[in-house]
Amino acid sequence: MSMNFINTEHTGVYPAGRGKISTMKTIQASAYIRFLNFLDGLDRINPGQKLDSTEEQLLNRITIANSQGRELFVGDLICLAELGSQATLHGRIKNLVAMGYIKLNEDKADGRKRFVIPTAKAIKHYEHLSACLEKALKSS
Repeated sequence: MSMNFINTEHTGVYPAGRGKISTMKTIQASAYIRFLNFLDGLDRINPGQKLDSTEEQLLNRITIANSQGRELFVGDLICLAELGSQATLHGRIKNLVAMGYIKLNEDKADGRKRFVIPTAKAIKHYEHLSACLEKALKSS
């Protein structure tokens, strides 16, 4: 489903006769809106594979750290209070492992620590996102 334009035309009256809602013209959808439409199409194709926002943010951080050559430990992730409680984040990490997006490897120096790396499935996920973004940018 391709949506190149957003229709923002709307007229009417506010409750209690406060005045008329202004009329706006149809505007061309931005590349980002087209990108979101492509993502929505992917989500409809694979509804069971959709990551929630917390899982997506965790996977983003894991993949960025990996691309920068930094090791990221489970303990580092569950301390990200802005994303949720430690219990919530631990559950989301377990979900990402179960869905095959990340792998936990034991630290050789300290067997109690596990570092997190993205799997081939995660890399493919970002390749799909990149393809959608490129497609959105090309369709004008």
